This record gives sequence, structure tokens and C-alpha cells, in this order.
Amino acid sequence: MNIYENLHSRQTKLSLIGLGYVGLPIALEFAKKISVIGFDINSERIELMKNKKDPSNELDAAEFNNADIEFTSNPDDLKRASFHIIAVPTPIDKNKLPDLKPLISATTTVGKILKKGDYVVYESTVYPGATEEQCIPILEKLSGLTLGKDFKVGYSPERINPGDKLHTITSITKVISGSDSEALQQISKVYQIVVNAGVYEASSIKVAEAAKIIENTQRDVNIALMNELSMIFNKMNINTYEVLKAAGTKWNFLNFSPGLVGGHCIGVDPYYLTYKASELGHVAQIINSGRKVNDGMGAYIATELVKKIIHMGKNVLNSNVLVMGATFKEDVSDIRNSKVADVIKELQSYGINVDVTDPHASSEELKREYGFSLCASLKNNYDAIILAVSHREYLDLDENYFISLSNQRGIIFDIKGVLHGKINKLNYMSL
Repeated sequence: MNIYENLHSRQTKLSLIGLGYVGLPIALEFAKKISVIGFDINSERIELMKNKKDPSNELDAAEFNNADIEFTSNPDDLKRASFHIIAVPTPIDKNKLPDLKPLISATTTVGKILKKGDYVVYESTVYPGATEEQCIPILEKLSGLTLGKDFKVGYSPERINPGDKLHTITSITKVISGSDSEALQQISKVYQIVVNAGVYEASSIKVAEAAKIIENTQRDVNIALMNELSMIFNKMNINTYEVLKAAGTKWNFLNFSPGLVGGHCIGVDPYYLTYKASELGHVAQIINSGRKVNDGMGAYIATELVKKIIHMGKNVLNSNVLVMGATFKEDVSDIRNSKVADVIKELQSYGINVDVTDPHASSEELKREYGFSLCASLKNNYDAIILAVSHREYLDLDENYFISLSNQRGIIFDIKGVLHGKINKLNYMSL
């Protein structure tokens, strides 16, 4: 089963199942070196990619040039591939429990076309044990094949950071694991076709799964600490960012800052770990506490702003607030699990009129997902402006710009602290 040589000589193809913000960059990078089949169940997205358009708005058209890739939504086309990479979303449901439906669906698709000698590698973030407990049995049942004897499986967690042009698949060390030593060796060689930073061979699939899940869990817990500190310092009338700047002069101080924690990684992955821990009879106290703090930040921000509006002698009911930024992080168009929506919902519950603007987000997607749209034009009488997402378009705005949008005794709530020291006339707030 020398899959590496067969791919390198183009005797077979590599398939990428799930062409989102993770899958498409991987597929295109491989397609510069070997033959690739890019598969997605969304035929509209496939048509966009055939026309060199990234539905996630992450990649330029030039990234599609000189790529030996076939885009398809027909599962039968996957039969011509022998190395299958599954990179589908792994979200949580309304009860904040792992939603493995996309993963199971993709595994079912591959299981139906799996043949002897094939490899299946998972990149989707899961709890330790999911690949072996949930996915491999489906592959064996649907294919009638036996793991190890007929096909191989691996797990190599994605580490792509949306909007980050520096840390890409080629420049980030790739964690690799396999169902046996041969699988590990071959999967490692395949990924080294595109990964310049090298690979790290984990001792088992579970270790690789666990390594991925704690990356974002660690960040989540640290951000939760910063958020709680910001609540404490707010009661002391101390600016959190000034405290962090001072503390950051120590060489081993960890560089985290307070803010909204959303998206499909940091705000989701910890729930996969706490789910598995609970299943094993362990209550993950620190992780759960961090999640509680971060999930409550939207309501906290809205409540603090309402207090400020009242303190300024303004009438909360029917006051006007502008929220600048609606995506889950800066300089991306992705609105999935954006915690800005929590701020807006909480403000509206007080009877506040909320306008939302964002240079990257889709108004239609926001309406469909959260029930609000982007405003057509900005007013000049806002009682408060929330700078919720630090898009690059906002970073050079000066105080006169915000004054032009504000009424008397206007308030600026700078969630990310990017305007600290720049606001002198308006009433300034930050975490």
C-alpha cells in the first residue's frame, strides 16, 4: 500500500471532502503537486469554485491557478481517489453538545466508495476517541472492508486560522497520526508534499485528537480569565488594557486579552472535551467555568452599556446604538457563532434601536442566521457606538469620525481596546 508513490506519480488521486475555510486551502495546495478531487455537498459552492471563487472569501482567484483539481458534488467521482481527507465542520447543537452529523455524513459518503488500498484521514476537530469509536465502524460496515488489512485511517487536525495570511497549511507544523505504523509513515509522507514546516508524528490517533482539542481549550480558558479580570478591574475603575500592558513587561506573562469568544473553534471545541469528560464521569470544572464566563460576555457588555447610558442621563428606551462589526473575528466574512449577536439581542431586549454595520459580513446571512440585517446608511445621532470587531477598516478611524455619528454625550464602547488613548471628547468605555 505505497499510497505516497501512487499519488506522486499521479496513478491515483487525493480527494478532499468538505471545501470550507479549512478544506479548500488544503485541496488547492495539494493540487499544485498532485491530482485532487474537491468534493462538497453544496452544488452552489462547487459552481463558485469552478469559477475560481472562494465561497468563504478567504482565497483570491489566483490561488486556483495551475491547480490540478476537479470540483464536484457527485459522490461517485470519489471512486477515482485513493487518499481521502475529510474536513467537514464539527459544530455543537442548541444544548452545546457535539453535533457529529456532518462528520457521520461525510464518513458515510466515503464508506460507500471505499476500496482496498485506500486511506482515510480526518482533519475535523473531535473529542479523543471519535475517529475510532464513531467513524471507523461506519467505514468498515459500508465498505465491507477491514481496517488494517484492506484500508488505513489517520487523523491530522486542521490548524488553519481564518484571515491569517502568515500561518497557512504550508507554514504550520502538521500533527500526524495513523491506525498503524505503515499508515503513519505513508500519511506523513503525503502531507510532507505540501507542508514545508514539517510534521509531528503523534503516538496514536487519540493523542492527535486530544492535542487538537486542547489547543483551543487552552485559549478559551485564558481568555475567560482576562474577561473575569476585566469585570473586576471595571469595578475598580482601572483600565484592563493598561494593566495588561504593564504586566506584559514580564518575560513569561501570557499575552491574552478580554473579548467576545465566538466562531467555530475556540467557542466550540471545549464542549467536545467536556462532553467526553462527562461521559467518563469527570466534571471539567475549570473548562466549564471558562465557557460560562465567555458565553456570558455578550450580555455583560450590553448591560454595562445600558448602565452607562442611564448614568449619562439618557433614556434607554428607544435610544440609538451603532454596532460596528458582526463577524466572529476581524477581517473575515464568517458570522458563524458570532457573539456580537448576543450583544445585539441583549440591547434590543431593553428597547434600544440597534444599527449594525460591517464591511465583510453578508446582510442576507446575518438576517437568516440571527434575525437582523446591516443598516443601509449610518445616522448622526447615536447615543452609543460599540466597536465590536477590530476590522482593519476601523483601525485608522479618528475621534472626529465617531463624533460625526454621535449625539451629545456620545459613548464609545471599545471592546477590543484598539481606540485606547485616542478618544478624548466622547465618553470612552472598554473591557
